Amino acid sequence: MSVEASKLKIVNYPASVLRKKAKPVEMIDDEVKEVAKRMIELMHENRGVGLAAPQVGLDWRLFVCNPTAEPGDDMVFINPVISDATKEMEWMDEGCLSLPEIRGEVNRPIGVTITALDEHGNEFALQSDDFPARVWQHENDHLDGVLIIDKMKMMDKMANRKLIKELESIDR
Repeated sequence: MSVEASKLKIVNYPASVLRKKAKPVEMIDDEVKEVAKRMIELMHENRGVGLAAPQVGLDWRLFVCNPTAEPGDDMVFINPVISDATKEMEWMDEGCLSLPEIRGEVNRPIGVTITALDEHGNEFALQSDDFPARVWQHENDHLDGVLIIDKMKMMDKMANRKLIKELESIDR
């Protein structure tokens, strides 16, 4: 499958790709690098801190993020694996670029370790017990077909019911 990276755009719920378990990236070639570059552009254009490949219609295990929103802090995570989650959890408000205007409290481990490949094929591991850990978990959930509406507090889900129904009713 050939992907024209320049044509990628963010897909919204209930697009079926958002519910699929993404497939590992077998080879990091120019196409993968171009897709990652475009995803970073889209993330910034939409004022997000992360974006997963399913959110641009690709069932690849790849996400990009920049939890600091600082220029130069963009990172690419290919075939990421999260481990060493802390037992301590924290509820925090989250949004999602594929669920416009929908926000809710999501409970996640405070700290995790993530191992992945970068866009050059180099393996790296990072640990965080701060905001980056939450971003990594949110984006990694996308790679497993999990959305914030699956994890948010019931009260938040109820508060967003109308917006969710509107997204579901848009003719795709």
